[in-house]
Amino acid sequence: MSTSALVLPTALLLLAYMATIVWLVFRGARKINSLADYAVGSVRFSPVAVGLALAASMTSAATFIINPGFVALYGISGFISYGLVMPAGALISLILLTKGFRRYGQTVKALSLAQWMGTRYQSKGYAFFFAVLALLLVTFVVLINVGLTQILSRALNADPLWVLTGIVVFVFGYMMFGGANSMVYTNTIQAVIMGVVAIILLGSGYEHFSDGVHGFLAKLRAIDPLLVSPTNPSSFLYRDWFEMGLVQFLIGVAVVCQPHIITKALMLQEERDVNRFLVTGISVQALFFLVVGTGLFARLQFPDLMIDGKKIPTDGILSAYVVQEFPVAIGLLVVLGLISAGISTLEGLIQSLSTTISNDFLPVLQPRVSQWTDRRRIWLNRSVIVALAILGWIFSYRQLVSPNLSVAIFAQNGVYAYFAAAFVPVLFGMFLPKARLMTVAAASATALLVHFGVYYGELSWYMQVPVKNPAIPAALALMAALLVGGSFYFVRDKNRNLAA
Repeated sequence: MSTSALVLPTALLLLAYMATIVWLVFRGARKINSLADYAVGSVRFSPVAVGLALAASMTSAATFIINPGFVALYGISGFISYGLVMPAGALISLILLTKGFRRYGQTVKALSLAQWMGTRYQSKGYAFFFAVLALLLVTFVVLINVGLTQILSRALNADPLWVLTGIVVFVFGYMMFGGANSMVYTNTIQAVIMGVVAIILLGSGYEHFSDGVHGFLAKLRAIDPLLVSPTNPSSFLYRDWFEMGLVQFLIGVAVVCQPHIITKALMLQEERDVNRFLVTGISVQALFFLVVGTGLFARLQFPDLMIDGKKIPTDGILSAYVVQEFPVAIGLLVVLGLISAGISTLEGLIQSLSTTISNDFLPVLQPRVSQWTDRRRIWLNRSVIVALAILGWIFSYRQLVSPNLSVAIFAQNGVYAYFAAAFVPVLFGMFLPKARLMTVAAASATALLVHFGVYYGELSWYMQVPVKNPAIPAALALMAALLVGGSFYFVRDKNRNLAA
């Protein structure tokens, strides 16, 4: 638990942080007059600021709080997977997809990924389909809620239930009014704080390298030889090179196809801003991804993963390390960085999800919504955020009480299914102008059937274990979707267009 010396300073720091956020939200909210302003902003932002916002949004509580727990549990194999392989796929994908997505999105004035899909393939039904699928991203909201609750409840020595409630009320509350205008301001500040904290966390293990890298590895090997193995057969996530290599690379490539990530490019005003945006976002993001390596230092701190005679839950390992490792002043800064990592992505998810539901989901169920005034649609969006807050709280509480190894497993199952379905239509939409609706719809349907079929049908030996790795069915779904989509395109779309 937290030391008494850390509780009061943490509480005061939180109050100052909350006051700063509220001030920035108030500043941005004054310029929101429509749902479009909420979704993509009405202020001209520097590409550097948007790049920092991208890095903050891509880096969630998973990277800074949850994934280091897996690395502590399973060692070097986890670091290779989450710190090197998956980031490589994500950053390459970001470079390849951003320009095309922004160019088309600016042309059609898209506010959401679902609207982008519907406009590109000239189908309101397909837009509605992705608006429904976006609800799967609530699982990611749950992961962040749980991660933030773990770090704050330990730092404040408070009941996790009340901490969770406070997080949901505060963040969802101010996001009812902030939107993209305030989010870029807050994300920029959060990214700077996260950068400083990333350096602190990565530097916290310097003492373990007094005998060089070999000495560091020897310390890990003394705890468990599998901790220094590039693969870990005893784990549920890094059993062989297929699972931690190809699978994680594919996940990284597709992870960019999430609304709160890829739509950041729509905030750029000029094509010439894209390169500065990418350089900023990618360089900062690369640093953030390395933070998972802190899990190795935590394992050396807690060799048996016990504290005060109790087993440390996977999602709480990094929090326990921070409280024990750092003096009060530095510990406060680290806690602030971990909070920023979670809140920055949570803001993006709330903004993108509420926009998708208000702009692409509800108007289909009630067509009159499309004719409402801007003011009424803004209030509708706020009502949606309240509903998302309640839903997120319910699932988050369940994951706090009874997680399956980690809340990450719950979140990955939903999030991975979403971007497995979205990857082919985004990819084909930018690089294959002749691709038609039937082609990408078949690919999306295949992705969902394969992902959930493999996961819940326990197909393959990878799934016949107590804790199933959602990355396996997601990677198989991506490959199946590419195969089906590519077959449809070359047999049906390309030939038809050539004949025409």
